[in-house]
Amino acid sequence: MELNINVRHLSNQGVVETRLSEEIVSNLWTLINEAKEQPEDMNFNLKGNISPSLRLDGDSPLLDDLNQRTIKSLINESILEFGAPNRNWNSLSLQQMIIDEYTDWKLESLWVDFQNKHQFTPPHDHSGVYSFVIWMQIPTSFKEQSKLPIAGMGDFISDIGEPQSNQSVSNFAFTYTNILGKTEQYMYNMEKEMEACMVLFPSNLTHQVFPFYESDDVRISISGNLDLET
Repeated sequence: MELNINVRHLSNQGVVETRLSEEIVSNLWTLINEAKEQPEDMNFNLKGNISPSLRLDGDSPLLDDLNQRTIKSLINESILEFGAPNRNWNSLSLQQMIIDEYTDWKLESLWVDFQNKHQFTPPHDHSGVYSFVIWMQIPTSFKEQSKLPIAGMGDFISDIGEPQSNQSVSNFAFTYTNILGKTEQYMYNMEKEMEACMVLFPSNLTHQVFPFYESDDVRISISGNLDLET
């Protein structure tokens, strides 16, 4: 007798990505330069080797296009694909509220990070419902960083017996558990092509930034937290 076999994929929360327009990127650089003139330190009490973060003006009209079109589009796409994230409330109720447009989003916080060589951000999560990161300036290449001796070339052996470099050096990573309780990581390889890219994710998704080496330039990124207006 032929068996009737069904395959069921168990879901997990995901992230959504986009590339920002030149106009939005230019406006963000203006905000960064304004923040440098009157710096306000954002202290997140993160342990690790990190530079101070500077608060950006979340109410600036320069953010109108980012707030009113890009962020809302990313959130809607995330909800349609993955449902609303569950953060201590009924996610189905939240999802219906958003779909029915009974609620809106506010930019709870916005800041810019400056990362120098050897610096890192340890695993952490954020407040709010959604968070995002925008890479503004990437001075290094993961392909080149992974060839450095400090990246551990030869410490990892592939299935075909070839030495492999550390796949985390200089990168940004999400960390999560699968349905079997195993820790998984999703890496964003930091290359020049990642500049102007934006990733939106549930704010309680753990993430971290690994150090880069042998470059005196600065990596610059913008992060923000989004919460419900009502």
